[in-house]
Amino acid sequence: MLAFSIFLVGNSAAVASANPYEDPEVCVPMTQIDSLVFTQLQQLGIPPADVCSDAAFIRRTYFDVIGTLPTPEEVREFLADSNINKRNALIERLLERPEFADYWAMKWCDILRVKSEFPINLWPNAVQSYHHWVRASLQQNISYDKFVRALLISSGSNFRSPPANFYRAVQSRDPVTLAQAVALTFMGARASQWPKEQLAGMAAFFSQVGYKTTSEWKEEIVYFDAGKPKSPTVGKLPDGTEMKFNSEQDPREVFANWLISARNPWFARNAVNRIWAWLMGRGIIQEPDDIRPDNPPVNPALLAYLEGELVSNHYDLKQIYRLILKSRTYQLSCVPKSKDPRAEANFAFYPMRPLDAEVVIDAMNQITGTAEKYSSAIPEPYTFIPESERTIALADASISSPFLELFGRSPRDTGLAGERNDRPTGAQRLHMLNSSHIQRKLEMSVKLRALMVPGPRPRDVVDSLYLTILSRYPTMEELKIIVAAKAENPASQRLGLDLAWALVNTSEFQYRH
Repeated sequence: MLAFSIFLVGNSAAVASANPYEDPEVCVPMTQIDSLVFTQLQQLGIPPADVCSDAAFIRRTYFDVIGTLPTPEEVREFLADSNINKRNALIERLLERPEFADYWAMKWCDILRVKSEFPINLWPNAVQSYHHWVRASLQQNISYDKFVRALLISSGSNFRSPPANFYRAVQSRDPVTLAQAVALTFMGARASQWPKEQLAGMAAFFSQVGYKTTSEWKEEIVYFDAGKPKSPTVGKLPDGTEMKFNSEQDPREVFANWLISARNPWFARNAVNRIWAWLMGRGIIQEPDDIRPDNPPVNPALLAYLEGELVSNHYDLKQIYRLILKSRTYQLSCVPKSKDPRAEANFAFYPMRPLDAEVVIDAMNQITGTAEKYSSAIPEPYTFIPESERTIALADASISSPFLELFGRSPRDTGLAGERNDRPTGAQRLHMLNSSHIQRKLEMSVKLRALMVPGPRPRDVVDSLYLTILSRYPTMEELKIIVAAKAENPASQRLGLDLAWALVNTSEFQYRH
């Protein structure tokens, strides 16, 4: 047993605390967000959770900002860094990484309905063009008002004017359907529930959107059809203001000018509420695309603060990410200190929730050094997706796999946030535990086998697997369990592989925490 004791403690690397998700640091407000959240929690008598550990923070932030698992080297470096500002520095680095644009293009393409199959009938090369434009806009940090204005007023070829695809990525092209898509996407409102007159008034702004084909296969032109018969000459904005149109002015421009105004009660609110929901697991107004008078924000002052910050920073979305990510509210542990059912809705802790389907499979591929094979049923612009392309970067929702469908990837049919199903199922659990898909990745992984080669310190194998899969060192209790397993079967060559299998089947691996 002496050898195993040496394995456990002798010349060992770092060991995680018994609770690897929290730091003993006293949680005090650090930002205006914290003051607004903690003040409300105090009024409700709900204590906030402790601050999350560095290991939990790096993993959480990598997943939330770039949809990517940190490498063992990145984890080691971050955990060893004694700089008190290292969390803020990490956030800034992640916001500038190319994966930021990949991941958030995926999120935006969910609500913009970017796919090439029924009921969204974009053609594959139009999908590629549209996705590329969305991603480039995020990479260049185009201001949100300019991004939305381009989508609302764009005309031209679906192949050569990417934002024009906004008016094609709908299930019907009648003005009412277009108005509903605009309200849902940019106002967070379900206009189908509005009074009939209110919806008709908004639909008037989209009554002169025209479509025409060209001689090129599947090309279509979106344009302002000034001569469209029976088009209304007056529209009514959602705030009740009537606007008259002249024959030379595209009504979409009139609506866009109203929507992106700093005085608009919906525009900035919807944007910051969506970002908050994406990062914090639920909106300040929940659901994030169900903003209406009888569904008030849980913390009105917090929502108003973020709205004001977006406007004062000229609609720079990254600034909103910074404010949220650098707050103590975002950096709270996932371990609540109260059983009060209001704690989650008031952001008293970071909510555990399953990773996106695309993120899970990319993480598995990163751990094992394997890849997925994706192909398009429509051979344009290519049939087989290069294996070097990560799943979060897939442009077209019609390019899928049994894994993605099983784990709740959004079909992008309606633009509703609820299309992405993050509820865990028994079938998902069985797939991770027993499927040949996951078993092959683990057993055929050259990368994992390289980690498992015994060195002068057997502990290094265990540390490497934990850092690779869970982004932390093992706890002392976990080490004891592993030592006991090794003692029972000292000749086994599968301990490392079995450990890898066990770790990828933990909630800790499959969830944000």
